[in-house]
Amino acid sequence: MSTARRIETALRRDGGGHGLAAVPARVMAFTSRHPIWADTIVAVGLVLIFESGNLMRLSAWSVVGLALILPLALRRRAPVAVFAVIATVALVQWIVDARTGADASLLIALYTVAATQDRRRTVYALAVVETGILLAVGRWTLDGYRFGAFVGLSAMAVTAVVLGANLRTRRRYLAALEDRAHRLERDQEQQAQLAVAAERARIAREMHDIVTHNLSVMVALADAAAMTVRSTPDRSATAMEQVSGTGRQALTEMRRFLGVLREDEPDAARHPQPDLARLGALAEQVRAAGLPTTLTIQGDTREVPQGAQLAVYRLAQEALTNTLKHAEPGANARIRVWSSPERLELSVVDDGRPRAFAAAGGTAATSTTGTGSGIAGMRERAAVYGGEVAAGPLPGGGWRVSAVLHLTDPGGS
Repeated sequence: MSTARRIETALRRDGGGHGLAAVPARVMAFTSRHPIWADTIVAVGLVLIFESGNLMRLSAWSVVGLALILPLALRRRAPVAVFAVIATVALVQWIVDARTGADASLLIALYTVAATQDRRRTVYALAVVETGILLAVGRWTLDGYRFGAFVGLSAMAVTAVVLGANLRTRRRYLAALEDRAHRLERDQEQQAQLAVAAERARIAREMHDIVTHNLSVMVALADAAAMTVRSTPDRSATAMEQVSGTGRQALTEMRRFLGVLREDEPDAARHPQPDLARLGALAEQVRAAGLPTTLTIQGDTREVPQGAQLAVYRLAQEALTNTLKHAEPGANARIRVWSSPERLELSVVDDGRPRAFAAAGGTAATSTTGTGSGIAGMRERAAVYGGEVAAGPLPGGGWRVSAVLHLTDPGGS
């Protein structure tokens, strides 16, 4: 952001400014936006101050004064060139012995060089001015006053350099602050985008687990109802009731999940997420869908964090969903959870052959269960707790999913 833009922003923030208090800021904004026009106005003012008398008398020396002052109109566009031109005119002035107060323009040009150029060029410009001071004092100052005149003029030259150098340092400092602010803003935007992406992935993972599992159970129950509707109507009716119950459960879980996402949801705090205590209900639901499932929990799970319990529940849910979708009828599943203060382990094993294997007439077939998005989501869940997930076929048939979650910080021990 340029200086003019910063000043205009400050004026807008203050309501546009009122009265005389806003005049300096508006002047600074104008000079920053139109530097040539502003410097031209300054040059004309210096002409009126130093050369008005010579112009009224139509003195030939007014040409020298104008040549000293008018180049200042371009001092910010080409500071070194303007300084060189004014210094050259000042040398001609000294040669022709033309006395004029317009020599003050040399100090303005020196200030501009110090404010815009590096230290080396500033030192060269100061040396040129000091040489001119020596020449001027030697020619135009009376004996006995030369030392004082030299000291006074040198002090003015050094002051111009110091003021210009301070302005250059301040500009660099402000530029560094602006650059840092821009970088921080970019970093914040990147962090926000990463947070949004992570939240989207988390939402997609939760929705996948809720919808896929419950739909798989409902499909299995509906298939069972269709097969038994004529032979055993009672069993078919029971299966359809379970379909209805599973659908309601899916809707309830989705309402709970979406309620947690909404800040204005008053009942969100009353809808806890699934935990290890609901693994029994999960196993019962899967058994009702036609997959006999046993559950074993070992160790004290009371101190397991709620987030880890939710992760293990979702991992078991996804593993059982894969078994429902890919295993041949007649398969059995076993869920085992082992807990300690340091880690939480999960194992889901089934003994069914994949449908692709059976369709191949007993020949070797590659199951794709471990390459889907569900397994990828399981690995992401475990990675939150520094854990890992392994999934693959068993030598004697069946499929195994195992996961380990670390409940303590590995770097803290």
